[in-house]
Amino acid sequence: MLSTALHLEPAGADRESPAAGFANDLAAALGHKPRRISPKYFYDAAGSTLFDRICELPEYYPTRTELGILRAHAPAIAKRIGPHADIVEFGAGSLTKVRLLLEALEQPARYVPIDISGEHLHSAAAELRREFSGLRVQPLVADYTQDFALPPLLTDGAKREGGGQRVGFFPGSTIGNFSPHEALAFLRRAARVLQGGALLLGADLVKDPAILHAAYNDAAGVTAAFNSNLLVRANAELGTDFDVAQFAHSAFYNAPLQRIEMHLQSRCSQQVSLQGARYGFEAGETLHTENSYKFTLDGLRALATQAGFTPGPVWTDTQQYFSLHWLQAPD
Repeated sequence: MLSTALHLEPAGADRESPAAGFANDLAAALGHKPRRISPKYFYDAAGSTLFDRICELPEYYPTRTELGILRAHAPAIAKRIGPHADIVEFGAGSLTKVRLLLEALEQPARYVPIDISGEHLHSAAAELRREFSGLRVQPLVADYTQDFALPPLLTDGAKREGGGQRVGFFPGSTIGNFSPHEALAFLRRAARVLQGGALLLGADLVKDPAILHAAYNDAAGVTAAFNSNLLVRANAELGTDFDVAQFAHSAFYNAPLQRIEMHLQSRCSQQVSLQGARYGFEAGETLHTENSYKFTLDGLRALATQAGFTPGPVWTDTQQYFSLHWLQAPD
């Protein structure tokens, strides 16, 4: 599932407000068939809270498996990162996983979490500052899927002493929420902004479809609520009139494409209004809200190489459900 990200235009572009961006993207989704919208719109404050609950579910293996890999291999990862590092996390969320990295690192210089949900991000950043009193925490509300600028490195003195490299952290297999073309574009942007540093990337692996199905169809219905929250948010922020109860959560594994698909399926024939326009849904018709691609180790390394990275070590759990990749950025 997608970690959070807010649309941020390149410098000099005409800026579009978040509400206008949401409205325009939803109108485009409703006006074309098949209907599809970016999963970044899951993430208002309520959506971010629901996602945190998903990460704690017994069926949802990715979070606990990735945390287990981080705990087991934190010393080796910290050695790769080195002292005085500048850590940048793409789609930071609640900042749970990065704590394991920060605890293992030698005097990290700064942590820059990037996220869409400003309120959620700043609250989590304030808590992190209390825990790591010597660490400079500089949250950035931004969309890492678009061109953006990172704050300059603090100094180059530490780097001359063998440390101080900028390392990106992209956990949670959020890379799987992009199409293959989008994933390549993101990795190319990351290679540019991390120039001379590295990226620590989490990627979910291809596995038994039954395990995947359970992870996105939990018994408690939290993932269903998370999916439906997109409609709740549209009603609250854009004045749409979605009858949320008349849309069912649908998630399944598309084996030929190696991805989980998440949809909101209309239970009946109905109409929805947005900004004075009316859009019809037939019974069974869906709004496609998310993809979550799964990877092979070789496939992910090939994608990273195509983007300009040099693949390094890979850390996995014993069942090979999940993987963490060290990707060296070009100088």
